Amino acid sequence: MSTAKSFEDLFVWQKSRELVNCIYSFTRKPVFTRDRGLADQITRAAVSVLSNIAEGFERGSKEETVYFLYIAKASCGEVRAQLYVALDQGYIVKAEFEKGTELCRFTSSLISKFIESLKVSKYKGLKFKEPIDKEREEFEKQLRSYLPANYPFPNK
Repeated sequence: MSTAKSFEDLFVWQKSRELVNCIYSFTRKPVFTRDRGLADQITRAAVSVLSNIAEGFERGSKEETVYFLYIAKASCGEVRAQLYVALDQGYIVKAEFEKGTELCRFTSSLISKFIESLKVSKYKGLKFKEPIDKEREEFEKQLRSYLPANYPFPNK
């Protein structure tokens, strides 16, 4: 995570985007669109995977990231379960089911590995990252301009 500058840089997010596109391609089929409830639920669950990875990354702390990754992982399971319903109801064929479940399993596996790597990492999150010295100096300079001249400004 420390090398990723945005959630879009994360391979796990990129795979979850692929999963979302796969699910949307299934739910656009005329036979699937008649079951609005399932179509809505499976697309919402797939979008939840993508969204929670992004939200966790943007939260800024390791603990929050892990929390949202667990939600994303659970949503992968939800999508997989709903793919069984879609298969059983004849909304998708076996090859589509296999493609969707494989993407779910792979994405879920990536999420698990990401969680485990974060748990053992010393990385605390963006909230706790020290600002670059030059930025800090500029900020302190501006801050000092608002304080009385004799104000005891803390040293680094």
